[in-house]
Amino acid sequence: MKQPYGAAPRALIPGDLLKNGRAHALLASGLALMFACAGIARAESLVRVPDKSFPESVTSTHDGTLYVGSFNLGGVVKVAPDGKAEQFIKAGAGGSRSTLGVLADETSGTLYVCSNDLSGLGVASPGDGKGAWLKTFDLASGAPKGSFALPDPKSFCNDIVFGSDGTAYVTDSFAPNVYSLKPGGTALETWATDASLAPAKDGVGLDGIAIGSDGNLYVTTYIPAKLFKIAMRDGKAGAVTELKPSRPLDHADAMRAFGDGFLLIEGNGKLDKVVVKGDAAGIETIKDGFAEPVSVTRVGDIAWVAEGKLSYIIGDNKGKDPGPFVLKPVALPK
Repeated sequence: MKQPYGAAPRALIPGDLLKNGRAHALLASGLALMFACAGIARAESLVRVPDKSFPESVTSTHDGTLYVGSFNLGGVVKVAPDGKAEQFIKAGAGGSRSTLGVLADETSGTLYVCSNDLSGLGVASPGDGKGAWLKTFDLASGAPKGSFALPDPKSFCNDIVFGSDGTAYVTDSFAPNVYSLKPGGTALETWATDASLAPAKDGVGLDGIAIGSDGNLYVTTYIPAKLFKIAMRDGKAGAVTELKPSRPLDHADAMRAFGDGFLLIEGNGKLDKVVVKGDAAGIETIKDGFAEPVSVTRVGDIAWVAEGKLSYIIGDNKGKDPGPFVLKPVALPK
C-alpha cells in the first residue's frame, strides 16, 4: 500500500465494501503507445496508461511485455512489445479487488497479484471480497489459478518477489510479516516477522521486496522510509538488519534486483540504484522528477517507472485532475 507522497500520514485500514461503478473505462481504453515517429523503439517512448486508472505496480517478461495493475479499477492490462494492448485480467476476476503489487514468473507461468479491499479509503473497486489476498493467474491465458489470504486480520498485501526455487514472498504493510508460498502450497506461511518491521504509528510498514545477488531478502518500509536485510539460508529466514543508507530516503517504495544491487523507487520522485555493502546501502539517484512514482520493472537496459499519482485519489489532491498516467522509460547505467 502506498501512502501518496505529500499526503498527511495516516493509518490505512480497509473497511466495508462500497458499491462501485463499472470498470468499463479500463476495459475499453487499454494502453496506447505514443511514438514520436515511425519505427522508433518503444523503449524510447512513453506508455500511456488508461485515463482514470491509477497504476500501482508494473511487471514485465523478458520479451518486453508489460503488465500494469489498477489501484482503483482493479484488473491488469497487458501491453505487448509491438504496442498491442489488451485487458489481461478483468476487473474482479478470481475474486480480486484493487490491484497492488504485480509480478510475472515466467518459469511457473504465473502472474502474482496483491489484491486488497480499499473501500475504507473510498476506493470502490469491483467485487465484494474483503481482506488482503495474494491471487495467482495463468501468465498465458489470464485464467485464475489460486487465491491465498494473508492471515492477519489487519493485513495489507503490498508486493511480491519469488526465489529460485519458485517460492513467492509477500510483504504486509500493516503487520510486521513477510509471508511465503511454496510451489504447490495451499496457504501462505509467516516466513519472517520482527518488531523492527512493524508499521509506525500513522505510518506505513513493509512495502518493496527483492532478493539480492547474495541470496538474502531485502525489504523497504514506506513511512518512515527504511531498508532492511533479512538473512536467508536454505530458504529459511535469519537475522533482520536495518541498513544505513548513504543519504536519507523519502517514501521508500518498490524495489527490484539490478546487477549486484537494486532499483528503488522513492515516492518523492526518484529512481535510485542501491548497492549494499555489509550493513551500509549506497544510494545513487538515476533519475529524479517523476510524478509520485510507485513501481519499476526492468526490460534489458531500460527501467519502466509507473507514476501512480495516488494523492489524487486518496490524498491531498483528491478531486483534482491528475493529468495523464504514463510509464516512463529510463536508460539504466551500465
